[in-house]
Amino acid sequence: QVQLIESGGGSVQAGDSLRLSCAASGRTSNIYAMGWFRQAPGKEREFVSGINWNGGITNYADSVKERFIISRGSNTNTVNLQMNSLKPEDTAVYYCARGPPYGSSSYFARDYDSWGQGTQVTVSS
Repeated sequence: QVQLIESGGGSVQAGDSLRLSCAASGRTSNIYAMGWFRQAPGKEREFVSGINWNGGITNYADSVKERFIISRGSNTNTVNLQMNSLKPEDTAVYYCARGPPYGSSSYFARDYDSWGQGTQVTVSS
């Protein structure tokens, strides 16, 4: 049973930066595509960014392009999200998710089979 554990959330001012990390526990020899989603109060969960299994292809929501950077960590099945120039509208619970093994990330939550508990990001103006 895989477990995804996010870290790095917090409360910041607009314009600040935060770095989220996600680590997958559990024994596996596969390398998975990974993604980040977020959910603000009263809104549906939305795609933020994804990365394919070898880190060669990344995807971003239009709202975070040029501000957020996704990367794979040094350990297998870890992923980071560097968030720069944060805005109040970035306030949400951020979730890490596991995609297909040796595959590409997806914009759709249904394509991810495991999810973390979420980490709160709050950006004040």
